[in-house]
Amino acid sequence: MQKYVRVLKLFWSTAIAAELEYRLNFLIAALSSLTNLAGSLFSLFLFYQKGYTFRGWQWEEALIVLGIFTLLQGFSATFLAPNLNRIVRHVQNGTLDFILLKPISSQFWLSSRTISPWGLPDLVFGLIIIFYAGTRLHLSIGNYSASAIPLVFGFAILYSLWFMLGATSIWFVKIYNVTEVLRGLLEAGRFPIVAYPTAYRFFFTFVVPVAFLTTIPAETMLGRTHFSWIVGAAILAVVLFLVSQRFWRFALRFYTSASS
Repeated sequence: MQKYVRVLKLFWSTAIAAELEYRLNFLIAALSSLTNLAGSLFSLFLFYQKGYTFRGWQWEEALIVLGIFTLLQGFSATFLAPNLNRIVRHVQNGTLDFILLKPISSQFWLSSRTISPWGLPDLVFGLIIIFYAGTRLHLSIGNYSASAIPLVFGFAILYSLWFMLGATSIWFVKIYNVTEVLRGLLEAGRFPIVAYPTAYRFFFTFVVPVAFLTTIPAETMLGRTHFSWIVGAAILAVVLFLVSQRFWRFALRFYTSASS
């Protein structure tokens, strides 16, 4: 474990040093995040402007869902996209050969080799929205702390799904847009799950588990989720993570390397 921690520090320190050579990119990323957030707020406002509310969700409560969704975007842009989107390139260019030869887990290397600070604005804006809405709702520190548990499970679920999609590049090399399909489906998480018809709620809970990424953490923060949903999120996160490991090892059996 200590070896992996040292490697992670080395990975991230060199990645941040390289990224900060282009500091204007951070301003551009912040402006882009702010624009996207304004669009999301406007979309949510359109639902609530004439007194309409999602069933059981007042304006500030829906804002918490949007804030968690923004956090999820920041997490993806900071940790997932810079690493997992490159799996396709490694397979296509043959550089995966060199990764497999390293004395370290190839999944760990592919998942944590770099980090992008350009997702930090989304993380900051998400926290601002959550604390603003929480202040209006008089939430306590305990509410925020309780939601951290299903939120971590949500991050693990998203990572596992993203990694498995990236791993399919071993069979289908040119699948650059496959993760965009996942990101498009995750857009549903910007609203509470009750905003959708019954069939869509089933799909976004049990097929593509969007509800576990945003709605369940938000309900936990509000203190009204059933404990069984948190247990379900934990089980789903652990199962998907273990499946991603096994799926990667299975996929590698079909990897023929650049020289074959």
